[in-house]
Amino acid sequence: MSLTGTAMTRFALTIWAYSETNSATVLALMSFFSFVPIIVFSPIAGVLVDKWSRKFVMMLSDIGAGISTLILVILFLLNMIEIWHLYVLGAFAASFEAFQFPAFSSAITMMVKKEQLSQASGLLSVAQTSSTIVAPILATIVLSTFGLVHILIIDVISVIVAVIAIALVYIPNPEPSKDNSTKTNVFFDEVTFGFKYILNRPSLLGLQILFFAFNIFMGATMVLVAPLVLSSTDNNQNALAIVQSALGAGGFVGSLTMSTWAGPRKRVYGVFLSMIGTSLFGIMILGLGNTILLWTIGGFFMMFFIPIMNASNQVIWQSKVSPHLQGRVFSVRRLIAQITLPLAMIIAGPLVEFVFEPIFQNVTAMSPLVGAQTGSGISVLLLLLGLFGALTGLSGFLFNTTHNAEALLPNYDE
Repeated sequence: MSLTGTAMTRFALTIWAYSETNSATVLALMSFFSFVPIIVFSPIAGVLVDKWSRKFVMMLSDIGAGISTLILVILFLLNMIEIWHLYVLGAFAASFEAFQFPAFSSAITMMVKKEQLSQASGLLSVAQTSSTIVAPILATIVLSTFGLVHILIIDVISVIVAVIAIALVYIPNPEPSKDNSTKTNVFFDEVTFGFKYILNRPSLLGLQILFFAFNIFMGATMVLVAPLVLSSTDNNQNALAIVQSALGAGGFVGSLTMSTWAGPRKRVYGVFLSMIGTSLFGIMILGLGNTILLWTIGGFFMMFFIPIMNASNQVIWQSKVSPHLQGRVFSVRRLIAQITLPLAMIIAGPLVEFVFEPIFQNVTAMSPLVGAQTGSGISVLLLLLGLFGALTGLSGFLFNTTHNAEALLPNYDE
């Protein structure tokens, strides 16, 4: 319910911001400011997650997001909302969200048997992706019937539901480690511990570098979907809702697949092949499409492979890193893998507006592939992003440290 409320808000704010500005750069900046604080605060969050109660941290994260949405409600009701408010409040909510991932991931490690971690990750993805299926449809109905403020109020209510749900669940904390080598009284050493841990394990570092590169292409793609559809359909919010729901449906089916199949025996294959599948059958088809049908197909397959990729990678880390270290290590892991996302987001919008769109709207040589109209420049950029994404996944097979990561690293309980 909480994820659905958040997804409805993001969809509605995207429609509102694009209708106010008609700018892909504005949408990219919204994504940028909603993500950068997650990267900046992740190392500090990891230290505190290892010290504090996981339950308390998750509740605090949800409350922070709820406060941000509540302020938006007030600004819209007073008719004082400006585009820059979305940047500031997105950054405020993201500062709390930085604590969510390390707390949530390490809590699951304590609650689920090791042999069931793949299915657990798949089921968690089911919750995440099912919300992205229904959220655009519900948001479109509420927008046309009641207005944007009602969507924000629904989001606030969903946050209250999330906090109550967490309060009712028993979430154990790991036993204190008897190994004093990981303990320090210097906060800076605690913050940098995760970096040192990963740097000393080439296989984990290699996996991080792959995600570091892949997220450049994935991050740019995610901020371009809405401008692609809206610019090509004269701001048709129903068309965007259909495509966004297709993305959610692909992720939902991929999550169900992972929760029942548990992924390949060699987890790294799930990572590499999913990167390739996402790029070739998802991003590139989005680039080739100039109809809602093709965008729907491309969006579905782009998100189908993501839960398989993420769950396969998650199980490797949960199996190899001791639970009492996961807060610090997982927060840095997220930083390294996703630090390129905000860079991709901030570059993608201006690159489209000032380079690709002006050039390729009038290039007839590319018209058999992408047409020669508004949105053609976005399509060309998506084709390039898909190509480089596939090459990134393929490179994982070429290096021993990543190809044989599971054999080279012992499980934490061995």
